[in-house]
Amino acid sequence: MNLLNNFKLIVVLCLTLGLAPFFPEPHVWGKLKWIAGGATGMQLMDWFDALFHGVPWLLLIRIIVIKFFSKNGA
Repeated sequence: MNLLNNFKLIVVLCLTLGLAPFFPEPHVWGKLKWIAGGATGMQLMDWFDALFHGVPWLLLIRIIVIKFFSKNGA
């Protein structure tokens, strides 16, 4: 089985890497709020960090879209 299509692994990545650090708020949520606010003062490292914490969520969205929109439910 391809790791990019392993639903359980992607969920674990979302709950760990995708949300870490957890307090005071999930890191990816803080980055998304910063970007939505205009990304004022964001450095290259901040963009990389947002991508790093966001990739598991993008993979999860990808799997969900594939499952719901594929003809055979692969």
